[in-house]
Amino acid sequence: MQTVIDKLGSYLNAKTSAAPLAAFRFIFGLMMCISLIRFWANGWIEKLYIEPSFHFHYYGFAWVRPFGPYTYLLFVVCGLAALAVALGYFYRLAITVFFLSFTYIELLDKTTYLNHYYFISCVSFLLLFLPAASYFSLDAKRQPKQSRNTVKKWHIDSIKLLLGLVYFYAGIAKIQPDWLYEALPLKIWLPSKFDIPVLGFWLQKTWVAYFFSWAGMLYDICIPFLLLNRRTRPFAFLLVVVFHVLTRILFPIGMFPFIMIVSTLIFFEPAFHEKLLHRISERLRNWIPLSASSRAFDTPKDRLAFLCVGIFMLFQILFPFRYLGYPGKLFWNEEGYRFSWRVMLMEKTGLANFKVFDKKTNKGFYIHNQDFLTVFQEKQMSTQADFMLEFAHYLGDYYKMKGIEDPAVYLESYVSLNGKGSRQFADPNQDLLLVRDSFQHKNWILSFDE
Repeated sequence: MQTVIDKLGSYLNAKTSAAPLAAFRFIFGLMMCISLIRFWANGWIEKLYIEPSFHFHYYGFAWVRPFGPYTYLLFVVCGLAALAVALGYFYRLAITVFFLSFTYIELLDKTTYLNHYYFISCVSFLLLFLPAASYFSLDAKRQPKQSRNTVKKWHIDSIKLLLGLVYFYAGIAKIQPDWLYEALPLKIWLPSKFDIPVLGFWLQKTWVAYFFSWAGMLYDICIPFLLLNRRTRPFAFLLVVVFHVLTRILFPIGMFPFIMIVSTLIFFEPAFHEKLLHRISERLRNWIPLSASSRAFDTPKDRLAFLCVGIFMLFQILFPFRYLGYPGKLFWNEEGYRFSWRVMLMEKTGLANFKVFDKKTNKGFYIHNQDFLTVFQEKQMSTQADFMLEFAHYLGDYYKMKGIEDPAVYLESYVSLNGKGSRQFADPNQDLLLVRDSFQHKNWILSFDE
């Protein structure tokens, strides 16, 4: 027991070059700034957050609302914070503002949920506790006595662990019959890419869907270990580039492939990052210098930071398994699906018709979803139970204001999962206004009949 404690103590005190952490901070901040500019330039702020009259909220976060036209200001603040993170300028304040503003944007409407956005929130939260601006930063230039050219080894390993969890859990999630034995949903998606030059012909072949399914699973599970091993690292990085470039060609997932490619550079040796930062510093005419104090970290704050990072990592390890607490088929009811690194594992389409019923007059009518929702919101709502429930309550409140004193809202919904035929999704006799949202199982979801 004492040996284990001694080894843990030695590990926690082990030091390494600050260059990998500084390079990660610089690249991450820069990529985030570019991503936010791209989001604005594509008109997505207007389309996703300002135009809709109704937004779907995460449970417990209904208080998070867009600011109308001032939502643009939120993106300006977030973008400037990302740039300040890259430069290491008032870093602690910058990474705090970036984490809060980016996560606020993410929480505005769960219609836009992506694992990628959750990943960025996780990374920025982790960076709150790491001395990422102690080297190659404007803070180090401003306060030379606070600069350091070494950090604790666990500072860098914590980022590697988070990246490794993302890949490994994504691989574990692929170990299921639809993905491996039926090549679904790739067998549905890939043939539609027939117009891609060169690749399009091969994507029509069924065996290619099976190959991509098995190769994707093996890639996700193995890549963290291949990146950790010095001998396999160059080959692993080549796989990372090929995998994410191919993913970017096949699917519209924005900047995420590029963010993952540059993030995995953290696995490379300090000498690689020192050369990289030296070249960047030269390009910037030494505006951000590389000089730093050799004084090491050994403060109570650092020990508190380790405790916070440890709790965060434990949460990341356990939270994806919460789906085991729910009955039924995960991909059907999606209870415990989000925030668990399950990426592009299913194809769902649905139809949801809501009937508003006046209990006083015994009369009812069907509503037209697109009178309240955008096409994108309706598409997401039509296959996900928590969206349906929230929308039903919105309709109840809306028609109360229109004069129906005691309304009921019923749902007729049909969902197709991985092309296996449309099935009734929700109990059509359940008045959804009598159901309150919670983390408990939604027993009005009908079971998936294989």
